[in-house]
Amino acid sequence: MNRIAQFFKVDLTEYLKDGKKEDFDDILLPRRATSGSAGYDFYAPFDMFLNSGETVKIPTGIRVKIDEGWVLKIYPRSSLGFKYRLTLNNTVGIIDSDYYYADNQGHIFIKMTNLGTEPLSIKKGSAFAQGVFVEYGITLDDEPISNVRKGGFGSTDKKD
Repeated sequence: MNRIAQFFKVDLTEYLKDGKKEDFDDILLPRRATSGSAGYDFYAPFDMFLNSGETVKIPTGIRVKIDEGWVLKIYPRSSLGFKYRLTLNNTVGIIDSDYYYADNQGHIFIKMTNLGTEPLSIKKGSAFAQGVFVEYGITLDDEPISNVRKGGFGSTDKKD
């Protein structure tokens, strides 16, 4: 196995932009549940309740330092997607290796919607999403890129 990344908490000042102080100390770093797990479970930083059709934006309090050539893909936890049709609003979250250096400290947010018919309750500290590290390649004729990420989420959409 390649060891290519490490999870950290964002600073309290960064978390307070979207989260609550009382949740910060209890934030758990993602980890694998079993030796055969490919995904790292993300844990709820606070209690969540979603009725059918409701959406929640979750400030995880987590950032990840990833070696170049790798990406972290984020998905809903399989059982929640299967039982409740819990889905990520962007289908699959993509955390690039340079996101760690963004102005928001690479703070990972996860936005999810309950598309099922039953209400969903997620308790603080419960696994609700999972991240899988994947190696990627670039094309043979890829041009060198000198752009450096400055902003946080969605910053690659912006042109200087």
